[in-house]
Amino acid sequence: MTTYNVERLELGGLNCWQVRYGAAELLVTQQGAQILSYQRDGEPPVIWLSDLAELQAGKSPRGGVPVCWPWFGDLQRNPAITQAMHADPQNAPFHGLVRNIDWQLVDIESSAAGVTLEFSLNTAETPLEGWPHQADLRLHIRLDEKLHIDLHCKNIGDSQLNISQALHSYFAVSDIRQVEVEGLADCRYIETLADWEIREQRGNIKFHGETDRIYLNTPNELSIVDSHWQRRIRMSSSGTRSAVVWNPWVKKAQQLSEFADNAWLDMLCIEHANVMDDLVQLKPGAEHHLAISLWSEAYSD
Repeated sequence: MTTYNVERLELGGLNCWQVRYGAAELLVTQQGAQILSYQRDGEPPVIWLSDLAELQAGKSPRGGVPVCWPWFGDLQRNPAITQAMHADPQNAPFHGLVRNIDWQLVDIESSAAGVTLEFSLNTAETPLEGWPHQADLRLHIRLDEKLHIDLHCKNIGDSQLNISQALHSYFAVSDIRQVEVEGLADCRYIETLADWEIREQRGNIKFHGETDRIYLNTPNELSIVDSHWQRRIRMSSSGTRSAVVWNPWVKKAQQLSEFADNAWLDMLCIEHANVMDDLVQLKPGAEHHLAISLWSEAYSD
């Protein structure tokens, strides 16, 4: 029978839960309902957390799976209707307003079939600075043979919500120069490092320098092939038609907080998202799910 366990911890200044299910271990913090790490015994991590991550209140740690909501990235790069939801788009922080505040732990369900943590954030009860709208957020994190993350948003106000969002997943890799991303061939993407030019992906993605791309009309199955670690990280998604692929490389890494100068070698972000024309528009009472499932499997050339 599969063993399972949930233990509450305090790490730094953060309230956390450590979840064990069989050979898998998951660490989640109440702040931002952020997954910090995920791996299986005897294997490299699947989800990457910076060695310099600061676990302190009011600051989203570098790595894991931060929830970016109700916008992704620079608000001024979002569609005008998303910008208009905020009182002061020019001074809005990157990646939204929910990463640095505590979500409520609603429930923990555990059995031999898996362990589920449910977090909630209601903006009518916990108003967000500069964003005077009402939404009910629920984040379900389930650990079984895979890791499942489901971000559910319901409009509980009386006007339409226009939001962008992302599950900002940091993946651990053996060497970014040796891995490939499968599944995005022939997709159009926005090359943000070349004046936001629209391009088309040819074959698998390989990495030779700083990468910051927004892929459009994406499929729901992607994978990272890591031949050195002889594994494939697979991702299945729903409720999304866009994804961001990011690695800072050498120069940008030196400018990032909580990030060692050589940490760019060890990580790759693939952020399943609703961005650009894939934004979420919710009439009063409407709801949306952004969900991903992650797992690793053996791979050989």
